[in-house]
Amino acid sequence: MQARADGAARRDVKEAAQERIVEACWSCQGPVAAGDPFCPSCKAVQAPGQADHFQRLGLPRGFEIDTAALETSYFRMQRLLHPDRFATRTPKEKILSQQQATSLNDAYETLKDPLDRAVYLAHLKGLDVLKEGCNTLSDPVILMEAMEMREALAEAETAEDLTAMTKHTQGEIADCESELSGAFAADDLDQAAALITRLKYLRKLADDTRARRAELRGRG
Repeated sequence: MQARADGAARRDVKEAAQERIVEACWSCQGPVAAGDPFCPSCKAVQAPGQADHFQRLGLPRGFEIDTAALETSYFRMQRLLHPDRFATRTPKEKILSQQQATSLNDAYETLKDPLDRAVYLAHLKGLDVLKEGCNTLSDPVILMEAMEMREALAEAETAEDLTAMTKHTQGEIADCESELSGAFAADDLDQAAALITRLKYLRKLADDTRARRAELRGRG
């Protein structure tokens, strides 16, 4: 427990230090905080730099995010960085604005999706969790649950069966995301890794249930 607490403290110090990173503006050499797209002195657009997705969108780092704030920040910055605003600027500013826009879109697409956000946050905390494929289902409880749900999907023969499966799976996904929030809040990375793995297969099961429904419709 003490080792975990010490690890969390080191990460907090590292994250705090990252939030204080200041770089020199390429145009006027004035100070620019990491993640700021424009120099506060000369207003020149900056390179995306090493800011993480949370910094880039001005959000506190964590699994729980204010989705309204995410949308507001993204669309405000998208307007500021739109290529049309740089049509008469120098070639360098055009390139930097495109890089900023790409980084902004990556940040938004990652943070708006709970699974992608969880994987990204785990990565920031030093946990190696794969976005695709496995981490394998090594937890016997999760493995048994996956096998039972796969068997139920294979046996589903009616739209009513699939509707019930969809409702059940969506409920499990919501519960899993809630537990993920608690695990990250407690800095319990082992639990977070297990829940990310479970969320992956639940999302895959939801996709396969939709495919199964389409297959049944195709049969007429």
